[in-house]
Amino acid sequence: MLLDEDPAGLIGQCIGSFNVGPDKAALGRSKSAYGNLQSFRRDQVRTEQDKLQQLSRHLSSLQSQHNVTTRSHNPAEHAAEILRLDTEKFKVAKQVSDLEIEEERLASEFDRLRAELEEIDAQGVEGGNMRRNNYDDEDAVLLKLRIFRTMGIDPIIDPASGNYIQAAITSSTRKCDAHTLNVNTNNSRYLVAKFIWDHV
Repeated sequence: MLLDEDPAGLIGQCIGSFNVGPDKAALGRSKSAYGNLQSFRRDQVRTEQDKLQQLSRHLSSLQSQHNVTTRSHNPAEHAAEILRLDTEKFKVAKQVSDLEIEEERLASEFDRLRAELEEIDAQGVEGGNMRRNNYDDEDAVLLKLRIFRTMGIDPIIDPASGNYIQAAITSSTRKCDAHTLNVNTNNSRYLVAKFIWDHV
């Protein structure tokens, strides 16, 4: 009968029939993989803890700076400074607007005077069709000089040759602002007019 056989032998035969070798090997591999996973997890947790400590120290530093800034901040002084800057901004904007208006006015005046001067150059001293040939060139020069002087332009005569060599330009809007223009027949009327306009 089966019960009459040695139990240890029966157990050994049963174990041999099951062939548990591959299962043991699989369990060994699983245990090794689990150990590696635990080691990796510990390293990762340690790294994240270090990062967390760094962030905590950085947060403490920022909180300290914020507290210092908050204690040193004066809302009344800040509001007063903002009001002062706004007032200054509007003042500068008004000055810019006034200067733009004045620039347009001066540009219009200069264009008008330049047109009159060109018309006088084209018509002569007598003007239009009433030109008389018995007038000498000095009359035209005197009229031009009168127009130039009303614009703040004074001619400078070379004592040696008696010719006009320079023109002193004094600004009518800027104090202590004077410039000298060298009279050069090679310069175009546009360049001369632009120089005069920039400094009258």
